[in-house]
Amino acid sequence: MSKFSTKLKEEFFAVLPPTIFFFVALHIVAFVRVLMLKGTGISPQSSISVLVAALILGKSVLLADMLPWINRFPNRPLIYNVGWKTMIYLLVSALIHYLERLVDFWRETGSLAAGNEKLLAQMVWPHFWAIQIILLVLILMYCTTHELVRVIWKEKVSRIFFGPMPVPQL
Repeated sequence: MSKFSTKLKEEFFAVLPPTIFFFVALHIVAFVRVLMLKGTGISPQSSISVLVAALILGKSVLLADMLPWINRFPNRPLIYNVGWKTMIYLLVSALIHYLERLVDFWRETGSLAAGNEKLLAQMVWPHFWAIQIILLVLILMYCTTHELVRVIWKEKVSRIFFGPMPVPQL
């Protein structure tokens, strides 16, 4: 195998777990959003846009993990890194969630400032915060699982979940 194809395969398998996680998570969010928007005339996201968002988030997580300050607490209990990463990813998701809505209003009004003004006036804030709460729980689950896998090792976690089971130590 060539060096390029080996690297491509490595990147593909690295981006697969977060992409699958966010694909499922964003479909849950999209489903909740559909239920909240029922009867409002606002069209929900399609599965293709959810897939694109999941691919972007999956790659973003991998890029963020390469930053030196993302694993800020390597010698502390896992809760420090889990909390830190959850906070960072949640802030980014809130920003993306807001910008996603802003683009729609920007197109509608033709001006960024007018679109932002209209968005702030018309946004249903309980819906926004409901989605953020769901994202908080999903991101917390992701960060917790990711940190556990990082500490326990991928092979051991795979063996525990998918078999064969490890021989008990006496």
